[in-house]
Amino acid sequence: MSAFIPGPRLEVSATARGALDGLRFAVKDLIDVAGVTTGGGNPDWLATHSPAARHAPCVARLLDAGASVDGKTITDELAYSLEGVNAHYGTPLNPRWPFALPGGSSSGSASAVASGEVDFALGTDTGGSVRVPAAFCGLWGIRPTHDAVSLEGVLPFAPCFDTVGWFAPTGAMLARVADVLLEGVPAVDAPSALVRCKEAFDARSASEPEDAQRLREMSATHDEIEVIAGDRARWLHVYQQLQDDAIGASLGAWIDATAPRFGDDIAARFARLKTHDAAEVERCRVLRETFARRIDGMVGNALIVLPTTPRSLLSRHETPERTNAFYRDALTMNAIAAFAGLPQVTVPVANESERPLALSLIGPRGSDRALIARARQLFPTLS
Repeated sequence: MSAFIPGPRLEVSATARGALDGLRFAVKDLIDVAGVTTGGGNPDWLATHSPAARHAPCVARLLDAGASVDGKTITDELAYSLEGVNAHYGTPLNPRWPFALPGGSSSGSASAVASGEVDFALGTDTGGSVRVPAAFCGLWGIRPTHDAVSLEGVLPFAPCFDTVGWFAPTGAMLARVADVLLEGVPAVDAPSALVRCKEAFDARSASEPEDAQRLREMSATHDEIEVIAGDRARWLHVYQQLQDDAIGASLGAWIDATAPRFGDDIAARFARLKTHDAAEVERCRVLRETFARRIDGMVGNALIVLPTTPRSLLSRHETPERTNAFYRDALTMNAIAAFAGLPQVTVPVANESERPLALSLIGPRGSDRALIARARQLFPTLS
């Protein structure tokens, strides 16, 4: 299946010359390009909205740096997925492992870069929507510090966690794009020390013990720490309560007014928005602050290293039970960066014939470029 939305492929020329001269990039269909209606992966959203009056600032910056838009890409419906399946527009190809899903919700953007059709691509990441497809498609990817890249002109999902991230085939390309999108953002150094997230490696061991051991050996440290402190269920509950409360504020009125057609899995997730209790959401806000302070303290001393995903891949014919288990485990691990608004870089440490292996580094707020540089230093042959 194509990585791109139906219809003629969108092309927008660069508006100036700069650091990205001659490069082509794709744009996830949650991000505005002037004159085009942002479709959000759902035909009813597309039908009830108008063409964008202007480029999202992230798109405009890239055009001003000499890059050109070469296509808008399929997204999982309104970003509410990590798998890469779209019931209306199809499932983009995972070019290197075509038997597997590409990961979502920035599925088309990852597919377009992995296939070589573009040089890099914009995605969005709330609970892992750049990190998961980067891992599944064997790419470098980044969820930047929250608010480091403007969310103006981006379809809001859960703004308290939403970020604009990007994919690249190499660490060098990831860094080139970072220099443009993060220009003017105060830079923070990254600690040189590393520490493994015990719970993330344990979760990977439960499903793929041999790969978990290989990732431990690749992690460049023997030090481990318990980030979640033994209560994964509560951690996930807090994340989902806050995410769903934010989704309801962003999209609830439109859903109520439009009664949109969603794929079955996505419909079930949106149905959960009706079940929240305001008092419980407020309790979870307090817990989030506690979690964030704990995580901030950790990354002030050492970068957190973890497997990017709890499994290397999901089959295109995965059972619902295994898919749901992956979704829960992935959200739990991805909440580490989300709770504290931290940058996380995904590195494809091994792209083998049967599956990819990916590690991530999480650093302090504002350390995005230093985090990319550290990842390139740790894995120079991949950069």
